[in-house]
Amino acid sequence: METKWLEDFVSLAETRSFSRSAQLRHVTQPAFSRRIQSLEGWAGTDLVDRSSYPTRLTPAGETLYAQSLEVLQALQSTRAMMRGHTAAGQDVIEFAVPHTLAFTFFPAWVSALREKFGPIKSRLIALNVHDAVMRLVEGSCDLLIAYHHPSQPYQLDADRYEMVSLAEEVMAPYVKPDADGAPMFRLPGRTGQPLPYLAYAPGAYLGQMVELILKQYGAAIHFDRVYETDMAEGLKAMALEGHGIAFLPYSAVKKDLRAKKLVSAAPIDMKGLQITMDVRAYRERPSGKEAGKSGIHTNRSAGPGPKRNAQALWDYLVTQAAAS
Repeated sequence: METKWLEDFVSLAETRSFSRSAQLRHVTQPAFSRRIQSLEGWAGTDLVDRSSYPTRLTPAGETLYAQSLEVLQALQSTRAMMRGHTAAGQDVIEFAVPHTLAFTFFPAWVSALREKFGPIKSRLIALNVHDAVMRLVEGSCDLLIAYHHPSQPYQLDADRYEMVSLAEEVMAPYVKPDADGAPMFRLPGRTGQPLPYLAYAPGAYLGQMVELILKQYGAAIHFDRVYETDMAEGLKAMALEGHGIAFLPYSAVKKDLRAKKLVSAAPIDMKGLQITMDVRAYRERPSGKEAGKSGIHTNRSAGPGPKRNAQALWDYLVTQAAAS
């Protein structure tokens, strides 16, 4: 039995909706349903009355719901106490960061931060976007740093989480230059002669941004998908070897552009082939409000409260954002 099954079940008991709870728990509805079924398998009985709508719990489900709240509260309190002991004398700030930002944005950002804010002790947890967000939701990091675009918002309750903007990031197509410094492959390509395209794997956040770029551009782009991966750094490595065109964040390629190892793949009249995203930091509000309909309950009063350095850093980031 996994504790996340209990968290899923509490969410379902409160929303009475499989689809809404799946959205709040950042999983697909089929995956969410399988986790509820796994919990029922562990319990040895039906917890949800599937003959009714909206969803309601069986008597056994009502019993488990009440017990789950107590179990999760106790686990959260115990973890908060243990993390307080671990952090004592260290005050390490834990960051959950998607892989691309971990390789591109984060190192330079921390360097600038140490110059202006002062020295900090940090721990970086590099993950895919879904797992990075879940680190924040589960209370396993101090700050989440992630891309944001209005077309793909994270379903984070504003009453429980707060956000500050750190920077803007532009994503555009890049390619290796030829011996004369011109792009090896130049957009938009031609019918019958598609350009080799280095793509993000299905489901990748930046892949969704590329799809939005191409949709908003409107005109035909002729691509032959020759390679795909989840990570921008992987695409950049292939682009540097001349394998094709890749859409990459500027922070990933700025040094290569200066060194003329990469150039824009879009002519001047195709500058619409780019998108601007926010880089944002998120944290749980220190007031310790319950998650309400999110299905996860916390009790911060039982723990040590926000880390001193994490709180000071957040205050600094908010001040910098307000001044910019």
